Amino acid sequence: MSLLRPSPADLESGKYASREFSQAERDLLLSLAHDSILSNLEQREISFEPPTPHLAERRGAFASLYLNGELRGCVGYLFPAHSLYRTVAEVAQAAAFEDTRFYPVTINEAGNLEIELSILSPPQPIEPELIEVGRHGLLIGMGGFRGLLLPQVAVEHHWDRITFLQQTCRKAGLPPDAWQKGAKIEAFTAEVFGEKKPI
Repeated sequence: MSLLRPSPADLESGKYASREFSQAERDLLLSLAHDSILSNLEQREISFEPPTPHLAERRGAFASLYLNGELRGCVGYLFPAHSLYRTVAEVAQAAAFEDTRFYPVTINEAGNLEIELSILSPPQPIEPELIEVGRHGLLIGMGGFRGLLLPQVAVEHHWDRITFLQQTCRKAGLPPDAWQKGAKIEAFTAEVFGEKKPI
């Protein structure tokens, strides 16, 4: 599967959401994500104790892993059960080893992974005409089916608002026009940050 990542300029432009986390917090979370993956491969324990009150807040998060610029795994939680700090560690491991679209990450790949984190706001109901491509992620549900797409997905694929709604319906396993036929539409924002390693 080949899906190119957003450019560093996109991530830093404020396109997705306003900046809430300091550079030190971003670096800490990215380091934790790497260490979480390595700890699994090396079969060692790491601490999930949040180092600051901010990182102890319960927040949803997604981890996207890239190898040589292409997607290598992506998993996240919209509704976390733990602190953001622990959630980042868990979603990084899940992206590395539990994304069924890919083989599990190997020890040889781990050191070359680039990690992108998306820290999510709580989802809120929204009218379709108020959705902003690049700012909002979508959660659409109906009759026990539910699909989620992050804000950067619409930007990566150059989707307009209608296409974004249709594709989120498809992600849920619903007809593409379900958003017009009673499906619940919720939006969230994401602070997206990552790293770029030499290839």
